[in-house]
Amino acid sequence: MAQHGLLIDYEFCTGCHACEVACKKHLGLPAGEFGIKLTETGPWKYETGQAAGAWEWTWTPVITKACNLCEERVAKGKMPMCVQHCQAKCLEYGPLEELNAKLAAKTKQAVFALGE
Repeated sequence: MAQHGLLIDYEFCTGCHACEVACKKHLGLPAGEFGIKLTETGPWKYETGQAAGAWEWTWTPVITKACNLCEERVAKGKMPMCVQHCQAKCLEYGPLEELNAKLAAKTKQAVFALGE
C-alpha cells in the first residue's frame, strides 16, 4: 500500500484555524495540545527589491506529533478532519507519489507524511 500524506499550499492559507479546531475536537486534545498547528510569520514590509512596498504575512499549518492523519477516518474512506474543514482548500490528502508530483507546480507548498 502506498504511503499517504498531506500537501499544504500555504500560499492560500488564511489563518482561519478551522483545521486546528476540527483536529483538536476529533482527537479530544486538551488545551495547549494540537494535531495540526498554525504558525504565523509577519507581517513585515519589504523596503527594497522587486517586492518593495509589499507586505508579507504568512500562515503555515504544521503537523505535530499528535497527528495520526486520522487513520480511523481514512480507513473508512473519509478525509482527515483538517482537510475536510480547510475553508481555503489548501490542504490535500493522498498518496505521497501524487502529492510530490504536484510540488513542482508551485513554490509555497510542503508535503508532510508520518513515518511507518
